[in-house]
Amino acid sequence: MRTEVITRRSDLLIRRAILAPGQTTPWHVDLVERFTVVVRGDRLAIEFRDGGERHEFAVHPGLADWDHPEPRAHRAVNIGAETFEEVVTFFLEDGESDPQPHVGG
Repeated sequence: MRTEVITRRSDLLIRRAILAPGQTTPWHVDLVERFTVVVRGDRLAIEFRDGGERHEFAVHPGLADWDHPEPRAHRAVNIGAETFEEVVTFFLEDGESDPQPHVGG
């Protein structure tokens, strides 16, 4: 997985994330509201660390939506045949905190 900070200020972080097929994000929680735009990719899954449901869905370039904070540890998995890329705008409550802190190994 590759990430790149596009810009950051005290109330906003815009970050690009790229996952090759089969790659995952680290386990993390989402602390803030965010707006996500898919740049490329075809399928993605969200897995929760505590087990239970796994959400799988089709994605496509231009797909955009609001995401709410998610306190349960989870990760994204690129289950598609194409590289997945997204640009996420995080709406920060304070400029110092990480909006997606990693949780364990």
